[in-house]
Amino acid sequence: MILQAKEKLTSPQANAVIVEVRHLKKYFPVLSGIIAQRTVGWIKAVDDVSFVIRRGETLGLVGESGCGKTTIGRCVLQLERPSAGEILYEGEEMTRMSDAELRPLRRKMQIVFQDPYSSLNPRMTIGQIISEPVHVHRLAQKGAAYRDRVDELLTIVGLNPLMASRYPHQLSGGQRQRVGIARALALEPKFIVCDEPISALDVSIQAQIINLLEELQERFSLTYLFIAHDLSVVRHISDRIAVMYLGKIVEIAERQELYENPLHPYTKALLSAVPIPDPVIESKRERIVLRGEVSSAANPPTGCVFHPRCPIAIETCSQEVPELREIRPAHWVACIRV
Repeated sequence: MILQAKEKLTSPQANAVIVEVRHLKKYFPVLSGIIAQRTVGWIKAVDDVSFVIRRGETLGLVGESGCGKTTIGRCVLQLERPSAGEILYEGEEMTRMSDAELRPLRRKMQIVFQDPYSSLNPRMTIGQIISEPVHVHRLAQKGAAYRDRVDELLTIVGLNPLMASRYPHQLSGGQRQRVGIARALALEPKFIVCDEPISALDVSIQAQIINLLEELQERFSLTYLFIAHDLSVVRHISDRIAVMYLGKIVEIAERQELYENPLHPYTKALLSAVPIPDPVIESKRERIVLRGEVSSAANPPTGCVFHPRCPIAIETCSQEVPELREIRPAHWVACIRV
């Protein structure tokens, strides 16, 4: 075996912080003009976000589309350079590193993209796609070593090694996503960003991919940042969950704590929309319907970004930006009404 399974972490390092994000901001310019373009505004995709991810855990990052979840994942991997803030990987601050300095760290961090149909090069075979990162980082000699690595990775993700000669269009969506996972594992990373890895798949395939990710995490002691908008999926796979709204994190807590005792009004509204299989319980459950629409990230509200839709907002909410405070042990909330 080329890719060796790692021992389950039992040392004090098991709870060590592997990724730390401090006051992260990512603003995208709004340009005007065709020839002489000028900046007329900013899209505040991520606005002052802080969190940590501990070794071996899965942090679920949830929120509606456009709230900045994917941008955070890309900034953590330095696929997007932050506008401000710090991102530390195993204590090393990455935002000031050059591409050459980041190269050794990139082997330790990988990503599984959302759309398996567009994330794979249609002109390359499956074997070429999986072996490309190995070739770029020169981890194996050409020939038999490449083929052995590809065959091993395909087997690990539940695919027949004979598929190495096929092209992406010859595979189903679930098979393509398994190829994407195999490619992410090729460099034996410690940390993987899963950017809504099942949202483009059939419901019947989603559970298989989630189970695969859990098996791989246990086998290789992986750490995940799992980005999603499906709260039922996040509850299944995550150890802790961070809830985002319009570029800000509004609540972070352990999985069970968040679902049993949500404190932020936005989290309560999200959980009330998750269907329950029991029709008796579902019929008696209170639904929280938010008024209005999500504000634009180009012109976010003053004060709390959620206050225009919040059912418990007061006048102060429109003036004061709430701080993310620890209300209960390991339960953080950004709301002045809690």
